[in-house]
Amino acid sequence: MKICPTCQRVFQNDAGFCPEDGTHLKTASAAPARPQVEDRHIGTRLFGRYEIRRVIADGGMGRVYEGIDKQTDSRVAVKVLHEDVSRDEVSLERFKREYEISALLPHEHIVRVLDFQRDPATSTWLLVMEFLDGEELRCVLRRDRVLGAARLVRMLSQVAVGLDEAHARNFIHRDIKPDNLFLCGTREGDVVKLLDFGSVKDQSGQRKKLTMLGTTIGSPYYMSPEQAQGLESIDARADVFALAAVAYECVTGEVPFGGVNGPSILLAILSQQPVPPSQRLHNAAQPIPPDLDFAILKALSKGPALRFESVGAFADAVGRAYGLSGNHREWATTSQHALGRAIDTAMPGLMARRVSALEVVADPFGTAPAQGLAAHERALDAAFSSARNSEVAGYGVPARAPWVLPVVVGLVALLVGGVATFAVLTAR
Repeated sequence: MKICPTCQRVFQNDAGFCPEDGTHLKTASAAPARPQVEDRHIGTRLFGRYEIRRVIADGGMGRVYEGIDKQTDSRVAVKVLHEDVSRDEVSLERFKREYEISALLPHEHIVRVLDFQRDPATSTWLLVMEFLDGEELRCVLRRDRVLGAARLVRMLSQVAVGLDEAHARNFIHRDIKPDNLFLCGTREGDVVKLLDFGSVKDQSGQRKKLTMLGTTIGSPYYMSPEQAQGLESIDARADVFALAAVAYECVTGEVPFGGVNGPSILLAILSQQPVPPSQRLHNAAQPIPPDLDFAILKALSKGPALRFESVGAFADAVGRAYGLSGNHREWATTSQHALGRAIDTAMPGLMARRVSALEVVADPFGTAPAQGLAAHERALDAAFSSARNSEVAGYGVPARAPWVLPVVVGLVALLVGGVATFAVLTAR
């Protein structure tokens, strides 16, 4: 490994200069780490193996360092847990679980957790992961607000490949959010790494539960209705919902369900229908094809049975909404540039077939234009699916009885008739 003597960043042996400051790189043995008064770990070797070089992040659970694994001569990220976290048995068990599950899920789109143990010299707990070059999706959205179509499709496709593998092994992530999707930049486009399997639900029942019945796990903005209620019945479709919420934010720059605090966000998730992404075009990076509305809103259905059966099926629907042929496994390895060309070619035809959902609902029995027949049918399906969603019992949404609409219409008619009669009597 090589080191930048100025910033202490670590590089592979074939690197010559630091891209940050232009300093000529030195071998690790020729550039010893400089201890720092404000951080006792920098310049030391934890567990006799992990040489700590610099701080790369601070979080609520611990501080993350860039370092070198001297046994394998490789770059690593070392998270040193805060003292209060180290004293909490549940927190320690979650980190241990993340390490154990990583060993069961060796996958190119899931971050590798290499070690978890207590350093005997400092009595600190270490979580050691592969070092990733890039940034979290959350950082990208803060800077750019939205993602372009090709970047979105490639990202969702890779997430689907990794998550479907986890689901096949009975692991439900339960905390899919932009903070846990890490984008590693390459010439072909992003390579996505799924982070943080510490909140995972093991459907095999081989691991003890770390939460009490009724406790919610996950981030409020991306939490499925069943998670919001702390139900034990969640399955892979909870991750489908969360990824759809992420996709919604990526195309509109806004989360599908908002609120001023956690409880108000969860109430919105349980009781409100999201605004279709195409109705937030003022924030969109590019026009949103009609099928994308359908795909995202279907994945955000209140009832799990109304969503896509798998994350892969959702990613397929998103890609096809942009006019792509094939499936998510193919798009995951297709360059972002090639995906962009294909989407740009298909987009004019997709937008030409758009039929306003409002017009269709206003006259559901009208004749749709020949070129918009498919869009017409999809808009109807989305409208009726939305109505069915609000009738799902057990997810915090009041059921809508079949007699409600006739009664409301009757009351309105009586009110109008009464007003007319009163006007006539008054005139006399």
